[in-house]
Amino acid sequence: QVQLVESGGGLVQPGGSLRLSCAASGISFSNYAMGWYRQAPGKQREMVATIGSGDSTNYADSVKGRFTVSRDNAKNTVYLQMNSLKPEDTAVYSCNANTLFTTYWGQGTQVTVSS
Repeated sequence: QVQLVESGGGLVQPGGSLRLSCAASGISFSNYAMGWYRQAPGKQREMVATIGSGDSTNYADSVKGRFTVSRDNAKNTVYLQMNSLKPEDTAVYSCNANTLFTTYWGQGTQVTVSS
């Protein structure tokens, strides 16, 4: 059974930092591209950052220079380090794992940026 479990969300003040984790099980993790996506209330889900099986990364323009995605294949975990957080970063953050043939999603973790 495939599971993606996100953790690390919470309430943080503007300018603060959070580190999200997504632990995967039931898949051959190193073969999967991993991604972080977010969905704010009333908005469509958007890509935040992705990291390929070869560690290539891609970021949304809105988070470049502030967020960093990384992976630890030994721990089957992908991370999203979020710095200089803004109120507009408030959303449910979900991770996904995908190959050409398969996509899996986690349940998501809430990130709220507010003073």
